[in-house]
Amino acid sequence: MGFFSRLRSLIFSNVNHAIDKAENPEKMLNQLIIEMNQQLIESKKSVALAIADEKKLEREAQNQLTQSQEWERKAMLAVEAGQDDLAKEALLRKQEYDNHYREYYKQWQGQKESVERLKEALRELQNKIEEAQRKKNLLIARAKRAEAQQKIQSTITTMSGSQTAFEAFDRMAEKVDQMEAHNEAVKELDFVSDSANLEKRFAELEKSDSSADKMLLELKAKMKALPDAKQE
Repeated sequence: MGFFSRLRSLIFSNVNHAIDKAENPEKMLNQLIIEMNQQLIESKKSVALAIADEKKLEREAQNQLTQSQEWERKAMLAVEAGQDDLAKEALLRKQEYDNHYREYYKQWQGQKESVERLKEALRELQNKIEEAQRKKNLLIARAKRAEAQQKIQSTITTMSGSQTAFEAFDRMAEKVDQMEAHNEAVKELDFVSDSANLEKRFAELEKSDSSADKMLLELKAKMKALPDAKQE
């Protein structure tokens, strides 16, 4: 089980590293699936080795049992032949193989239990990888949607930050409007001033002409009143 604990840690480490980078979610997820399948292949190899060790222990235990049975058969032959000393030697050899058989059988049973746990962990790992493959497209779609939302938010933030520029533009436009209005006002004042000067000149001219006429009339009246003018 320690192997699969290390395997899970390695996978999670790769996942966290990829997520931290997260430059391309689709590429990242595809790469993670590839890495998971590679780890699955390595895990299957390790489980296969464990199974091979189990089979080897089973064969060795069976071999020890077979040897024990063989020496028991030889002991029986020695007894039948009336050779008890030889039968005792055979029984001692049988006892050695029995001890070996029990040791190998114990190891075989322990290895067998470990292999069953490894198989179960392997099935669980394979199921999780298959589930990850099924979820991959959904995660890619969610990542793309999140990326699009992030871009929209970034654009909104950028536009909000540009309000100062827009405000400055509006103030400049207002200033230009004020300058144009001022120029129009100056022109209008100049026109009014020119008109007033012209009217004043004509008024003075009219005033001047009226005075001259009056003085001319007065002069003529005076001349008529002179003695010479009467004689005529």
